[in-house]
Amino acid sequence: MSVTFKVNGQSTTVDVSSDTPLLWVLRDVLDLKGTKFGCGIGQCSACTVQLDGEPQRACQIPISSMEGMEVTTIEGLSSDGSHPVQQAWMEVDVPQCGYCQAGQIMTAAALLARIPHPSDTDIDREMNSHLCRCATYLRIREAIHRAATIVVTE
Repeated sequence: MSVTFKVNGQSTTVDVSSDTPLLWVLRDVLDLKGTKFGCGIGQCSACTVQLDGEPQRACQIPISSMEGMEVTTIEGLSSDGSHPVQQAWMEVDVPQCGYCQAGQIMTAAALLARIPHPSDTDIDREMNSHLCRCATYLRIREAIHRAATIVVTE
């Protein structure tokens, strides 16, 4: 099946089986390795990307549903790590192993696009589906608050 969609602002066409998950198209066909495979059943959220600006689990989306859609991966958030969420992640020293961080960052960026100054409750609600084995949840919350100030002041 041939599907045309945008990835990080660039139109792309792929020819793969219609039931191939978006995750594997990104990683194996388009060589975008930032989106991670975690559980494969949509429970850990390590594979989160933004579809038309909304966080979605790439392991659960068949490529057949992607025609005309726009995907942003961690590589497309910023080419040099200058996105406010990425800056805050580094300032607060969120990552330990780092495996889940791309998915966390993609969800946090979408949250801040919708709610520029989220409360702890907003953050907890949005980030609740992300599993972090290192348990950096409090630093994640702190980094999202920090990113909100970067968005406003810089």
